[in-house]
Amino acid sequence: MNENLFASFIAPTILGLPAAVLIILFPPLFIPTSKYLINNRLITTQQWLIKLTSKQMMTMHNTKGRTWSLMLVSLIIFIATTNLLGLLPHSFTPTTQLSMNLAMAIPLWAGAVIMGFRSKIKNALAHFLPQGTPTPLIPMLVIIETISLLIQPMALAVRLTANITAGHLLMHLIGSATLAMSTINLPSTLIIFTILILLTILEIAVALIQAYVFTLLVSLYLHDNT
Repeated sequence: MNENLFASFIAPTILGLPAAVLIILFPPLFIPTSKYLINNRLITTQQWLIKLTSKQMMTMHNTKGRTWSLMLVSLIIFIATTNLLGLLPHSFTPTTQLSMNLAMAIPLWAGAVIMGFRSKIKNALAHFLPQGTPTPLIPMLVIIETISLLIQPMALAVRLTANITAGHLLMHLIGSATLAMSTINLPSTLIIFTILILLTILEIAVALIQAYVFTLLVSLYLHDNT
C-alpha cells in the first residue's frame, strides 16, 4: 500500500476549510433522546449506563464537587463517541490530535485548581510541602510539587493521544499485512485477519476505557480541590 502511515491522523479539510468541527459534532447525533413517558430498550440502557457512571464518579465528591456531574458525564460521552468514531473505515479520530486533548484537559484542570485555591487555599498550598519535610529539602520539594501540578493536564492529554494513536497505527499495520498476504498465502491471511478482528474488539474496549480514565482523573483532580 502506498498510503502514508499517518494519513489517517491528518485533520481533514473540505474545500480548504477545516472539517474537524463538523466531525466532532457528528457523534452526538447517535445518542437518542426520548420524548415519550415509556422509553425503549436502547434509551433505557443508555440512561442506566449514564446513571451508573455518574454514581461511580460522584460518590467521593461533596456537594460542591457534584455540581460538576453534568460536565463530567458529558465529557465521558463525548470522548467515548469520538474514540469509537475513529474505528470506522475512512474516518478521522479527533482525539488523536494533541491540541484537541489539551484544549479539553487544560480548562478542566485549571477550573478544578482555581476552585481549590478559592475555597481551600490552606489545603491547596499544603500540597506543595508535605508535613515533616526536612528544612534543607523544602525548596526542592516545592519546585517538584509545582512541576507535578503543572504537568497534570499535559499527562492527561498525552495519555489519551498516545493510547488512541498507538491502537490505530497497529490496526493500520495489521490491515496492510492482511491485504498484502491475501495474494500470497491464504492460511496466513486467515490467521492475520483473525488477529485483526481481535485487535478491533480490543480497540473498542480501549476507546471506552480511555474515555473513562480521562474523566476519572479529572474527577480526582476535582476531588483534591473541593
